[in-house]
Amino acid sequence: MKSELNKLFSDFVSIFFPRECGCCGCVLKYQEKFICVACDFHLPYTNFHEYSDNDTARQLWGKAPVEEACSFLLMQKDSRVEHLIYQIKYNNQPFLAEYFGYLYGLKLIEANAYQNIDCIVPVPLHKSKLRKRGYNQSTYFGRGLSRAMEIPLREDILVRKKATISQTGKGRLDRYENVNDIFDCQATGLPANVHILLVDDVLTTGATIVSAALALLDAADCRVSIATLARA
Repeated sequence: MKSELNKLFSDFVSIFFPRECGCCGCVLKYQEKFICVACDFHLPYTNFHEYSDNDTARQLWGKAPVEEACSFLLMQKDSRVEHLIYQIKYNNQPFLAEYFGYLYGLKLIEANAYQNIDCIVPVPLHKSKLRKRGYNQSTYFGRGLSRAMEIPLREDILVRKKATISQTGKGRLDRYENVNDIFDCQATGLPANVHILLVDDVLTTGATIVSAALALLDAADCRVSIATLARA
């Protein structure tokens, strides 16, 4: 009886405030949570966590000595995933990043390569961008991972000390120069040989996350693995 009343109330509310799929924008049905069944079926999940020699890992080879690297989704122009990332970053829907982080965390805890992670560190925004946007989407992604993997999220370890200009339109070399030495690492209190899972929303050239990984490796006695929500 109670569940029927909840459904009726939800249906009534949805008439005036319809919930939309985070990937395609269609109105969600009662049993659908954040994305519709069709999008869930068609999303390009990578399964990169199942093998170390994947495209995300290959992209970072020779740039930062990371242990493992993976991405949950593939992003192409005008795709469901691009729409999802836009909703997360620019349309005040960071809960979508947390939802997908939770889903990915459930997969990572089953993968041998990610069994010994000690903490999760999101790539931080500069305080000026954080004020403007109101949230860090990578932190929300990390929260979902943290909940699923039951591993602490540490937002106090990395600090973005420089506000960089947008990477859009920049070439590969310019992107790396734009994010060179922009992070500080507060490594005090970290145990020796700590294994950090560094997380971000999207991997494009890899310039930002490489800069963050190097900051961690330079300042702390640690190992670093990487996970992103998507890769372009």
